[in-house]
Amino acid sequence: MARAGLTADRLAAAAAELADEVGFENVSLSALARRFGVKDASLYSHVRNLQELRTRVALLAGGEMIDRIAAAVAGRAGKDALVAFADAYREYALQHPGRYAATQIRVDQALVADSPAMRRTAEITYGMLRAYGLEEPDLTDAVRLLRSTFHGYCALESTGAFGAPRAVQESWERAIDALHVALVNWPRNEHDRRPPQLSP
Repeated sequence: MARAGLTADRLAAAAAELADEVGFENVSLSALARRFGVKDASLYSHVRNLQELRTRVALLAGGEMIDRIAAAVAGRAGKDALVAFADAYREYALQHPGRYAATQIRVDQALVADSPAMRRTAEITYGMLRAYGLEEPDLTDAVRLLRSTFHGYCALESTGAFGAPRAVQESWERAIDALHVALVNWPRNEHDRRPPQLSP
């Protein structure tokens, strides 16, 4: 029987909080049940398994993150939009490490296609890059470049891996400057046209 007050959305929100506290990889149904003071079995009326719970956290976090990014880039274009996008991405990743880790898991493409937040992520990201005059397949290549740069930087920064005396913020700003130059001077080659993917 379903526990009164428990819902799939409430469980996902609690799991997101737990992820920020103990790490996304340490989120479990047992840990979540303890947080609510119920037995593990009580959760199965709302989520089928741990994979579904983690997917729900990923979609929740992805929605939160794109809301921040959308607010930051509103009314901006070109380099201004790129800087705002990158800064909002980094801020979310560092403030919510567990939630951010959830956004990096692979989610079934059918769920991605049905998620308004994921569609919005694609629209905002590709829209920003189209301002640089990019079309497919260069758009997808550019999205992958940005994602790998942002993710790599945030992952290293979050673990204190940057040991040189140079200020991390200054290196971040130069990295975004370099990405802007790369986007402006993107190599123009003839490619087969392919439709954009929602999660490069």
